[in-house]
Amino acid sequence: MKERHEEARAVLVKLQEKMKKQAYRNRKETEKYRVGDKVLISTKDFSMKLMKRVTKKLTEKFIGSYVVRKIMSENVVELELLASLRIYLVVNVRRCYKLKTLELVKRMNLVLG
Repeated sequence: MKERHEEARAVLVKLQEKMKKQAYRNRKETEKYRVGDKVLISTKDFSMKLMKRVTKKLTEKFIGSYVVRKIMSENVVELELLASLRIYLVVNVRRCYKLKTLELVKRMNLVLG
């Protein structure tokens, strides 16, 4: 009985490692943020009503630049946002892009707020 238990445990550990490898296959490292970094926020999931636009085609892809106020976890940061933006201050890092240089922003035709 004890041997079967050990054998089952070994199989489960092996399968767990295989599943973990599959899950992490397409993941990439998240960019490390620090307090005071300037970021742009993706408007991909914002409603047209929130953006005050008639069509999605004419809206900006990113808005910003906003300052990181606090780092909640590896995947979540708290930003200093304008009250008029009416979104939650805590944002997932997948929606944030570090503002490296103003030239890059101009090249990508982004609108700074």
